[in-house]
Amino acid sequence: MLETIVIILVVLWLLGYSFKVGGGLIHTLLVIALIVFIFKMLT
Repeated sequence: MLETIVIILVVLWLLGYSFKVGGGLIHTLLVIALIVFIFKMLT
């Protein structure tokens, strides 16, 4: 489930970065998702 969310956020972030739409919000969500993912992998 978490991996799916991370993949979706990466795709949305790349699309937002390409079209310069909502890049800040998606980038923040991506960073939060990656931190949670790394935390879950370590524990």
